[in-house]
Amino acid sequence: MNTGGRLVAGSHNRNEFVLINADDNGKIKSVQELSGQICQICGDEIEITEDGEPFVACNECAFPVCRPCYEYERREGNQVCPQCKTRYKRIKGCPRVEGDEEEDGIDDLDNEFDYGYADALGLQPSDSMLSGRGYSYNISGNLTNLEHDMSPLNSEIPLLTYGEEDPDISSDRHALIVPPFANNGNRVHPMPYGDPSIPLQPKPMVPKKDLAVYGYGSVAWKDRMEDWKRRQSDRLQVVKHEGNNNGGNFDDELDGPELPMMDEGRQPLSRKLPISSSKINPYRIIIILRLVILGLFFHYRILHPVNDAYGLWLTSVICEIWFAVSWIMDQFPKWYPIERETYLDRLSLRYEKEGKPSELSSVDIFVSTVDPMKEPPLITANTVLSILAVDYPVDKVACYVSDDGAAMLTFEALSETSEFARRWVPFCKKYNIEPRAPEWYFSQKMDYLKNKVHPAFVRERRAMKRDYEEFKVRINSLVATAQKVPEDGWTMQDGTPWPGNNVRDHPGMIQVLLGQDGVRDIEGNELPRLVYVSREKRPGFDHHKKAGAMNALVRVSAIISNAPYLLNVDCDHYINNSKALREAMCFMMDPQVGKKVCYVQFPQRFDGIDRHDRYSNRNVVFFDINMKGLDGIQGPIYVGTGCVFRRQALYGYDAPAKKKAPSKTCNCWPKWCCCLCCGSWKKRNAKTKEKKKVKHREASKQIHALENIEGIEGSSTDKSSNLAQLKLEKRFGQSPVFVASTLLENGGVPHDVSPASLLKEAIQVISCGYEEKSEWGKEVGWIYGSVTEDILTGFKMHCHGWRSVYCIPKRPAFKGSAPINLSDRLHQVLRWALGSVEILLSKHCPIWYGYGSGLKWLERFSYINSVVYPLTSIPLLVYCTLPAICLLTGKFIVPEISNYASLVFMALFISIAATSILEMQWGGVGIDDWWRNEQFWVIGGVSSHLFALFQGLLKVLAGVDTNFTVTSKAADDGEFSELYIFKWTSLLIPPTTLLIINIVGVVVGVSDAINNGYDSWGPLFGRLFFALWVIIHLYPFLKGLLGKQDRMPTIVLVWSILLASILTLMWVRINPFVSRDGPVLEICGLNCDES
Repeated sequence: MNTGGRLVAGSHNRNEFVLINADDNGKIKSVQELSGQICQICGDEIEITEDGEPFVACNECAFPVCRPCYEYERREGNQVCPQCKTRYKRIKGCPRVEGDEEEDGIDDLDNEFDYGYADALGLQPSDSMLSGRGYSYNISGNLTNLEHDMSPLNSEIPLLTYGEEDPDISSDRHALIVPPFANNGNRVHPMPYGDPSIPLQPKPMVPKKDLAVYGYGSVAWKDRMEDWKRRQSDRLQVVKHEGNNNGGNFDDELDGPELPMMDEGRQPLSRKLPISSSKINPYRIIIILRLVILGLFFHYRILHPVNDAYGLWLTSVICEIWFAVSWIMDQFPKWYPIERETYLDRLSLRYEKEGKPSELSSVDIFVSTVDPMKEPPLITANTVLSILAVDYPVDKVACYVSDDGAAMLTFEALSETSEFARRWVPFCKKYNIEPRAPEWYFSQKMDYLKNKVHPAFVRERRAMKRDYEEFKVRINSLVATAQKVPEDGWTMQDGTPWPGNNVRDHPGMIQVLLGQDGVRDIEGNELPRLVYVSREKRPGFDHHKKAGAMNALVRVSAIISNAPYLLNVDCDHYINNSKALREAMCFMMDPQVGKKVCYVQFPQRFDGIDRHDRYSNRNVVFFDINMKGLDGIQGPIYVGTGCVFRRQALYGYDAPAKKKAPSKTCNCWPKWCCCLCCGSWKKRNAKTKEKKKVKHREASKQIHALENIEGIEGSSTDKSSNLAQLKLEKRFGQSPVFVASTLLENGGVPHDVSPASLLKEAIQVISCGYEEKSEWGKEVGWIYGSVTEDILTGFKMHCHGWRSVYCIPKRPAFKGSAPINLSDRLHQVLRWALGSVEILLSKHCPIWYGYGSGLKWLERFSYINSVVYPLTSIPLLVYCTLPAICLLTGKFIVPEISNYASLVFMALFISIAATSILEMQWGGVGIDDWWRNEQFWVIGGVSSHLFALFQGLLKVLAGVDTNFTVTSKAADDGEFSELYIFKWTSLLIPPTTLLIINIVGVVVGVSDAINNGYDSWGPLFGRLFFALWVIIHLYPFLKGLLGKQDRMPTIVLVWSILLASILTLMWVRINPFVSRDGPVLEICGLNCDES
């Protein structure tokens, strides 16, 4: 779609459509001025012919009629022009009808005798075809003309409706109904249905003509045959991109001995690397032993209560049982950890043949941003530049930037970025530099003399760095200008008011900044497409935050480029490995396993974190241990960024079904015995399975499965096609172009559609009311209902039978920025936990949703653990309070420990340590990263998870939305200055309180032991160990409170004094230095009465 470098703004609901920054003759043009003539019969646009001229039906009066109406009038009507009543002549490319004269001058035999032959040649659809009038797509991307297909090749019911025929539809009369679109009325073409039992009468050839005229025996015929043979030979050299017979079974080893030896270009593009048995087998044995030890531990704890502290004992046992259940849900999804290896050279051999266009699939890349003041435009610009410079065919990459804040600052910064990209992209590809985000590339410390760097590269690098510094100055000046908004709002360079001045009430906006004709880099090479998108927002509509913005990008990208694969990244996650897309394609385009992969997830890596990582920002344990374990089951969960999707999986389609091998039978029993014993059970089982399938289809509201769509061409009834079209519109919305694109498994857009028509469609699909009465956010696209839409979206895909893949390249694929100070980190964890609570209380909770679908049990365990973990905050908070209570009261949760109990406790601690050590070994995680993860599990559990639990309950059950405010106060202290910024938030109260009461408890316990003598030190050790365990886990939190200069903020000091006062009053009330039986009275030795 070419916008001529102009910003397109409009609202489908308000019938507004304008072009801003037009030429000098007219700033704003209407749609009709752009699109040319309109058909006077149906109201559609008149297509442009191959010669670049509008289609003319009547050569006498040139009455404006589109091609479909012209062909329909010739076939079913009076065959005359409605205005001058002159009989229509046959135009090249149209089928012959009765009454046409013999035209020796027209060599158009392909269309003269066979209505369907033009479609077989793969002609692209016109604009009128995409309006829904008598045309439909099959899954391979071929267009089928339903109006012309008078004799269906297949009389079976279309598989699009799951083989169900509507009894109310008559088979002798069919109507193709066009949905109203762009103020065009409905159009109905009654079509008679041909009887398939009557054979077609072939049109006889004219005897006077030579056979060579029809192609037989001519030079053209021989050339066509040679061309066909050459294509067949090419197909033998390359394995086509299609799955194997069983739909691509991931569980089959691709490198097994049964696989025949093939040349390098036909080998699998990836393979599994199982963890070595020397590492995984001891790990599994320790897990089983730990389960046994847990059983013995709880047997002892339950059968040996503490009578004088029964409440403390019961509370501790309940907490320990919950911890054990949480550990089981977290542990067993890591039972089958694997790693993967990709072969980029094989990908190139298979899909990039020398001298031929690349056959790699296209990829649409989504970048989402909202507020440029919180998400700096320079960071977003670096992300976009790394995408434009990616190592992938430029004609197969399209970058869409979603500006959900409709900020003119983002738009202007993106315009500057597109200009700088014309110099940056060729520099990156010329010298093959990494990374291709200029901010991080120039921040690298490189020695120019090392490895004999070429002087030309040094000169160009210095020049490029100067250009980038100037680019940064321009971006920063835009940010400085945007700090103060004018009273009348922002205006564009041509004086037009910025459409997004009102953030909550503005039209949709689209502009193609790169990728259009005439815009190339400084070396004259083509650049990837770059599109700015800001969806429409109006008061009274629920826009669903990031999930709604991503769904808008899915639709608008389907109109403009419609790549079969999508990559979404946050605005602060740049591409660190320029071959990241190729890494993903090694799984998506693998003929053996690619068909069942819904997405490829990359791990998140971060820049700007100090080496100690005191708040576990890197989250290495999750990405290098948990995700590898899930990859061995059904695939990793979706984590919100750095993920390549299959577009068809996002549309809510089921995964291709795996064909089961024929069941084996034995002949050792008579047939009648097997029938008596198993016959009834098999029938019941078959009925139950069928009911489950039907129920699942109804629940997910699937219209068709991908494996069942083999084309609508030659369908038995037109009405069933109309019924399927209505179902598709109910599911995907009322855009006929977008609905047609959903059936194209391999992507692609029509080339003969006018730009104005595509612009109208693009504006319509980003309108705020487009998703109403559709399945968007429920079964299609990113799923609504939680602030963590990523978990919910991935869960729904796995429920449809898809599997995902975890890809860890040697060079990290993506890198981003992480909040490294304590308050921001806690708020990030709070948002994640709140999303999990929302899912837990919704209908999509994995505890009860999706049974009977394609979700595996261990995968379900993982999803359950990902939504119930905030509940652990309550037992964790209570358990961390118990040491202080025990020290202050002199009680303990465990009775006098026997030798047997000592052995059980020691075995439990040793099994916990052994499990962690073996996990670190096969996961490649260091002990520092593991320990920081353990510490922050406690810190986040007693703060963010606790607040998220109560906030989620208030939001879901009472409808109260609570927000936590953050106030900054700190200064710059060097490279990691943000690490020492202190921002007061209410999330700091619970861990601060726990720290104080446990420290006070330790002081009180030691003082009590000193006062009571040697005998009291033995029981004290257990209580002290318990309290010190809590304090050590909260140590990073304590360092965050004190800051770099060892100063405690005033607000923390106030809270500490208040809590210390409360604890002092408790101390006076307990009075531990006085005997439990009261003061001991002795007789005084002095006789005072004698005096």
